[in-house]
Amino acid sequence: MTELLTAAQMRAIETAAIESGAVTGLELMERAGRGVVEAVFEEWPELAATSHRAVILCGPGNNGGDGFVVARLLKAWGWEVDVFLYGDPEKLPPDAKVNYERWREMGEVDDLRYAPKFAHQADLFVDALFGTGLGRPLEGAALDWAADRVSDPDSQAKTVAVDMPSGLCSDSGRELARGTETVLAALTVSFHAPKLGHYLGWGPFKCGRTVVADIGLKGAEGRATARLVQAPATGRLGKADLAHKYSSGHALILSGGPGRTGAARLAARGALRIGAGLVTLGVPGAAQQEVAAQVTAVMLARVDDADGLRAVLEDDRINALCLGPGLGVDRARELVPVALRQTRPGPRAGASGEEVPGQARDGGCVLDADALTALSREAALFDLLHDRCVLTPHGGEFARLFPDIAERLDATPVKGPAYSKIDATREAAKRAGCVVLFKGPDTVIAAPDGMCSVNSANYDRAAPWLATAGAGDVLAGFIAGLLARGFAPMQAAESAAWLHVECARSFGPGLVAEDLPEELPKVFRALGVQGGASCSRR
Repeated sequence: MTELLTAAQMRAIETAAIESGAVTGLELMERAGRGVVEAVFEEWPELAATSHRAVILCGPGNNGGDGFVVARLLKAWGWEVDVFLYGDPEKLPPDAKVNYERWREMGEVDDLRYAPKFAHQADLFVDALFGTGLGRPLEGAALDWAADRVSDPDSQAKTVAVDMPSGLCSDSGRELARGTETVLAALTVSFHAPKLGHYLGWGPFKCGRTVVADIGLKGAEGRATARLVQAPATGRLGKADLAHKYSSGHALILSGGPGRTGAARLAARGALRIGAGLVTLGVPGAAQQEVAAQVTAVMLARVDDADGLRAVLEDDRINALCLGPGLGVDRARELVPVALRQTRPGPRAGASGEEVPGQARDGGCVLDADALTALSREAALFDLLHDRCVLTPHGGEFARLFPDIAERLDATPVKGPAYSKIDATREAAKRAGCVVLFKGPDTVIAAPDGMCSVNSANYDRAAPWLATAGAGDVLAGFIAGLLARGFAPMQAAESAAWLHVECARSFGPGLVAEDLPEELPKVFRALGVQGGASCSRR
């Protein structure tokens, strides 16, 4: 499990290690500088072979101290090294001041205003200006340097950032102050654990490639704000030897009317492929013939209105619902209340709407697309949400559901730590009382209790092919299928999001939404998913 830390959490880990006597601040700085040099040589092996020229930019804090260590190590390797300082050397923190003096025994330190800015002027640029400690926008010579670098089309090549590209908030991946520039790196070397900003917002673009250097600190357990979503456990994805279709759950996907059934069919196929034992499409009578001509393994049930849905849900074997894809907002307004009452834990509603005793359904309800729009327009619907629901908004839908939260997220940050997508999603989940999956290349998934994860489609998991119509409908179906199989809502959302990206990566260029469910068997085989798993229901 990869934990993602805030700058404050990282400082707390370092402080605890130093106060315990396990390590000194100088030792940590030395390890950090060495980690940067090793990462540079691993990224660009040709730089380790012969002497080159490096430009090292050092800031007024401990990040600058790391830069002085890098300068000293490269000089000892035989490089020509030029060091430039932003700020007053007399005001450097104690450990950074020690390394400043150590470097001064080997070379000069010039003012940042005179630092080379363009790719042809050096073989390596090292950004050790601010790292994770930045709490305000770049200004002065630091801003001028970053802005001029961005104007050079080759500026990113051979630029390494120490911990975080300067100008980027390490807690949110956001640029501090709109219209300013941040350093654009080809390689970012973080320490001990990745930070939130490496995976959120502009982080992946500005960082280039992020690696984590081990500097000998203890783990981040219990401290992290969020974690990266990992591959789901294969045992949970497999099926038991004695499994039958009803033991794998029954998902109901509600469809719109004629000419609007494609999105629901995509979701249904996704739910079936991900392992739900049965999947039924709830279709209005006018669209039944259209849908029947398009599906085989997916079953049909006539659902014209709320009474029709209540009647279908009298079958207790239906334990997961998906509403929204192609549903239509008016139809969603009518059907969402029934779906939420029927999936609420505890006694369920009877055909006439009264509460009757019964076994709580162990699946849940996915609300996407038009269902989210209906929620945003009807406060009474929002109040029916419960902890077996999963909301899957994209940015526009999130803004309609949570306008005040979205406004805060969209506001230009003028100081750090900036309000992040993680902050927004956690606040939304707490307000809604259910899991919220906020889509994007940096998909954030949060539960009402504050548990939070990031499903990143960046770096080596980039999946630009997911930018295609219907991909979100398939994701909703994946989640519904896993809920039907007994996955808890948070686990279903995380596993579905990870598999969704993996299917896109497996298929590659030319992907359309219909390909995603059909790629799942290949992804399952690559993961080693087999039969014979226990797959106990929750």
